Amino acid sequence: MIARIPSRSLKTGLAVAALAVALAGCTGDKWGFPYKAPVQQGNWITQEQVALLQPGMTREQVRFALGSPTLTSVLHANRWDYPYYFKPGYGDAQERKFTVWFENDRLVRWEGDKQPDLQPYQINTPNAVSDEKTEKRLNEDEARQKEEDAESRRDSAAPVNPLNQYPGQPGNTPEPLN
Repeated sequence: MIARIPSRSLKTGLAVAALAVALAGCTGDKWGFPYKAPVQQGNWITQEQVALLQPGMTREQVRFALGSPTLTSVLHANRWDYPYYFKPGYGDAQERKFTVWFENDRLVRWEGDKQPDLQPYQINTPNAVSDEKTEKRLNEDEARQKEEDAESRRDSAAPVNPLNQYPGQPGNTPEPLN
């Protein structure tokens, strides 16, 4: 005997299930189609690296502090540019610029956008979050200590009334209010 073709309802059920599975793949936000790869170009410079710069540094010292420049121009031999561009797969692009100028192969000046405090690999680590919390807590403690010091100086500068200096002593009872 020859096997019979499955019933029409079974074929319809399989077709509906295949269509539902295919459409379910299009509903996800993160893993949906098409995949957009993040694009990162340029030099990542931190505030710590910028703090190393001092007027009069040689080109090699600047290269050691900031890394090799991304852009050097034949027309502007005394200028190094450090651009940075990051476009995540989904989201807004980030762009920063930093430029250094030389005269007689010595660093004269630098300028650019505000640079981040951390390297990219440090940003999403638990230590980075705890370091920020620790820094905030230290700043709050320092502010509170300054406030307490100011209050104690203010209290010590206040005039002392001999009658109220020792309120528990006999004969130093306060006058009743009328």
